[in-house]
Amino acid sequence: MRLLLVADTHLPKRAKDLPEPVWDEVARADVVVHAGDWVDLDTFDALAVQSKRLVAVYGNNDGPELRAWLPEVARVTLGGVRLAVVHETGDAKGRAARCDAQYPDADILVFGHSHIPWDSTTPGGLRLLNPGSPTDRRRQPFCTYQTAEIRDGQLGDVELHELSLKG
Repeated sequence: MRLLLVADTHLPKRAKDLPEPVWDEVARADVVVHAGDWVDLDTFDALAVQSKRLVAVYGNNDGPELRAWLPEVARVTLGGVRLAVVHETGDAKGRAARCDAQYPDADILVFGHSHIPWDSTTPGGLRLLNPGSPTDRRRQPFCTYQTAEIRDGQLGDVELHELSLKG
C-alpha cells in the first residue's frame, strides 16, 4: 500500500496549485494523508476527488468550511498499521513524550504545522512523520513531501522528496 504524506499546502496563499510531482504521487498513492493547513476548500475538494482514499485533518489556518468537513485528529488502520494524523504536536522539545502519552493507540503519527520535515521514533515506539510543506519551505532549503509503503503490517520505504521550488 503506497502512502503520500503532505501538510501545510496553504493554497492559494503560498502557491496557486500543488506542484506537479505531488499530483503525480496522488495518482500513484493508495492513500493520501494530509495533516492540515489546507487554507482553501478547493484543494480539499480536488484531493478528495483525485485520491483513491484521503485521510485528513484541519489545521490552525483552516476556517469553518474545512473544520465542518475534517476532524482535528484522524485515526485509521491501514494494512494492520495504526495511523493517527494531527496538525500540531507542539514544540519539538518534549514532542516524543507528549506524543507517546497522547497517541498510545497509534503506530505512526503524521503531523504538520512547522513546515520542518521530521522522521523519528519515540521511546514508546511511535513513528513520528512530518512531510514538511510542498508549497511553503519557510526556512527549509526545499519544499517537501513524503511517501511510504505499508507491507505485511509494517511501515517501510519512508522517503522525503525535495521539490525545486522557490518559496
